[in-house]
Amino acid sequence: MKKLFGTDGIRDVAGRFPLDRETMRVAGRSLAEHLAGHLNRAPRVVTGRDTRQSGEWIEAAFAEGVRAAGGACESAGVITTPGVAYLARTLPADAGVVVSASHNPYADNGIKIFAPTGRKLDDATERLIEADIYETQGSTTAGPAVVATTDFGARIFSPLVEGHARNEQGAAKLRQRYMDYLADEIASDLRLDGWQMVVDCANGAAWQIAPELFRHLGAEVEAFGVAPNGRNINFECGSLYVERLCEKVVGAGAQLGVAFDGDADRALFVDARGQIVDGDATLWVLAQMLDNGGRLAADCVVATVMSNIGLELALEARGLSLVRTDVGDKYVLEELLRGGASLGGEQSGHIILPQISLAGDGLLTALSILRAMRESGKALHELTAGFVRYPQVLVNVPVRVKRPFREVAAIDAQARHTEELLSGRGRLLLRYSGTEPLARVMIEGPGQDEIESLAENLAVVIREYLGSE
Repeated sequence: MKKLFGTDGIRDVAGRFPLDRETMRVAGRSLAEHLAGHLNRAPRVVTGRDTRQSGEWIEAAFAEGVRAAGGACESAGVITTPGVAYLARTLPADAGVVVSASHNPYADNGIKIFAPTGRKLDDATERLIEADIYETQGSTTAGPAVVATTDFGARIFSPLVEGHARNEQGAAKLRQRYMDYLADEIASDLRLDGWQMVVDCANGAAWQIAPELFRHLGAEVEAFGVAPNGRNINFECGSLYVERLCEKVVGAGAQLGVAFDGDADRALFVDARGQIVDGDATLWVLAQMLDNGGRLAADCVVATVMSNIGLELALEARGLSLVRTDVGDKYVLEELLRGGASLGGEQSGHIILPQISLAGDGLLTALSILRAMRESGKALHELTAGFVRYPQVLVNVPVRVKRPFREVAAIDAQARHTEELLSGRGRLLLRYSGTEPLARVMIEGPGQDEIESLAENLAVVIREYLGSE
C-alpha cells in the first residue's frame, strides 16, 4: 500500500487519485469517524483553502464526507494555512483541514490536517485514513469528478460545487477572527505609520489579508500578486520568484518587501537595498531580538541540515548554538518541543515560534521582523549584519546501490579528510536522495573554488566504488 501522507499532508495533481472527489469524500468521512471514536461524540471540523480552481470542489467533497459520518464542518473559505490552524485551536475545533499545495503550480493540490494544538495530524491517524481510502478504492466504481490538466487556459469543473450551499457570511467571520488575532494580539503595540512596504501575495491565500493587515497598522502598501483567477497562484510571483519584489522595493524606496507562498505559511523578505533575506537570515534577525530580550529559550535556534553554515557561525559568535534536524518543518517542530527552544525554521522562510503558534505562519513572521526593526530602530540590512552566507556547491552522483558511506572505507576516508580540511570554516553534508538513485555531496566553505574542488574529489571516489554502470 503506497503511503499517501507525506511530511506535509497529501499532495498530487487535482482530479487524479488520491485528489479525486470520491477519495476526498472518503478521507473526510474517515477523519470524522476516527475522531468520533476517540472523542465519543460527533467531531467539529473547520476547513479552508487557497485560491486554486480545484480547491472549492475538493473542500466541498471533504466536507461532504465529514457530514456523512455525523460530523459538523464549517468553512473559512479562502484563508491561509496557519489561519486554519489558529481556528482549529481557538474555536475550538477537533481538526483543521487546509486544501492547498503550498508553493506548487495551480494544477496540483493537497490536504493538510491539523490537530487542535496546531500540530499536524498524528501518523497513526494518517495511516488509518490511508487504509480506509485503499479499502474503499477497491470496492467502488465511482470515478473522479474532474479531469485535471496543466493547461493554464483550461477549467477544472465539478458539479459538486454548484449544489454546495455556502455560508459566506460565516466564512467571513472566521477569517476576521484570524485577522483580529494578528492585528490585536500579535501586533497589539506595533505601528507602521510612515512606513512603505511592498507585498507579493503570490495570487494565493494571503491576497486580501496581508495588504489589509499592514495597512491597518498604518503602513503604505504596494501589493501585487493580488488578482487570483484560480490558475495563477505562484505563477511567476511569490516566494519562489523574489526578483520582481527586489526591483519594486528599490523603486518605491520602501523599507521592506515581503513575499508569501501560495498558502502563506512562509515568507521571504527584501531589505531597502533590494537584497533578499531568506529563512536563515530571518532566523538570525529573530534570534538576536529574542536573545536581547532574554526570550531565546535554551540559547539555541533549531534549523535543518540545509541551513547555511553562516548561520551556525553567526550564532556561535554570539554564544548561541544551532541544532539541526532533517529537512521538513515537521522535524523542526519536533525538536523545538523536545528541547524547549523558542525559535526554529527552514531556509525556505518557514519559521516557527512555538510559544506563539506551532504552525509556521508567514504573516506572524512578517510581524516579528517588523517588530525587530521597530524595536531596534535599525533597517533590515543592519539587522542581518553578522550573518555571512557561505558559498555552497552541490554535486549529484548517480549510484547503483545505496550502501552506507561509512561502510565503504575509501569513501569514509575521503569524507573524513574533507571534514578535517573544512573544520571550523565550512561543512560537508553527504547523503542519498530519498527518491532517486543519487548520492548528494553538499559542501559549504569560504571559497567557491576550494569547495568545488573538494566536492569533485569526493564525487570521484563515490563514482569509483558506488557509481552506476
